[in-house]
Amino acid sequence: MPRRRSKKGDAVARRSPERLTISDVAAKAGVSLSTVSRVMNGSTKVDPELTERVREAAIALGYTASPLARSLVLGKTQTVSVIVPDLGNPTFQGALRGLSSGATGANYHVLVADSFEDPTKEAELAIEARRRSDGIVLCAPRMSDDELNALLPQIAPAVVINRTPTAASVPVVAADYRSGFSQLLTHLNGLGHQKMLFLGGAEGSASNRDRLAAIDEFCANHPDTTIDVLSGYVTFAEGYASVDAVISSTATGVLAFNDLVAMGLLSALSERGVGVPGDLSITGFDDIEFAQYTTPPLTTAAVPSPELGTQAWARMWDLLNDRQPAYNLSFGPLVVPRGTTGPAS
Repeated sequence: MPRRRSKKGDAVARRSPERLTISDVAAKAGVSLSTVSRVMNGSTKVDPELTERVREAAIALGYTASPLARSLVLGKTQTVSVIVPDLGNPTFQGALRGLSSGATGANYHVLVADSFEDPTKEAELAIEARRRSDGIVLCAPRMSDDELNALLPQIAPAVVINRTPTAASVPVVAADYRSGFSQLLTHLNGLGHQKMLFLGGAEGSASNRDRLAAIDEFCANHPDTTIDVLSGYVTFAEGYASVDAVISSTATGVLAFNDLVAMGLLSALSERGVGVPGDLSITGFDDIEFAQYTTPPLTTAAVPSPELGTQAWARMWDLLNDRQPAYNLSFGPLVVPRGTTGPAS
């Protein structure tokens, strides 16, 4: 049987859907490639009649725009990047959950890079990640103010979580660490603790500076209270290793930089036979999911980490769509008294 010769006009109609392109849709609808592109990506600026023609042509051909094709046409990756200082910290995981949920709803992917608490890596990671994405979210960056201000214009559009740049103008969502820490100090002092110890975080951390500012203010208003400061405690292991310094300090109340440090210290004190809160009161910060399940349950200040991520995405979405982002937002942490704090011994 002789092979049937295809006419030029029906070649597109029999082409498999996997091989169709927007050129085929444009030809069938009698419009330009750019018009098809705008219609496929939800633009409201295309004439309704043309929009209907493009959609009818796409349906007739069985064409569906692939994410890769859409990215190539629009020059967009449908991806945003997030730089975090420590992906192992549940606080940052909570922020990522909130941000990822919002991004998924907008058909965006989230690329995550961990700087491992090394501020010298953050700028390089951010610049490289920006090449692979449409925007950057910096979560609690540890770099200096000067470095942050210089970096932000290079990686725009950008949103910052838990850090307020001193010069560059970008959307910010943050927790008010100074206020939250002041509440913890008041909580311990109200229980009779006049000699306290702060296991501080990384010296370059902006949230650590906020805590130190709260200490300075509290001591100025409570001259009968002494608060010593040790630096460099961020992880569970570092909190565990602090036990000798804590015991030798003779403090009756210890404020840890975060819940992980507090939980590490709590574990070491249990091994040493030090009673909590009978011999020593301990507070954390963040109210991560595990804080309520320690023995005894950990007194801490609650930070709504998932909501920080949700609000960061809302502002990034505005930037990606050339809209003015919502106002900067600051959440006030609230003290959650539990079993690790009691009257001073």
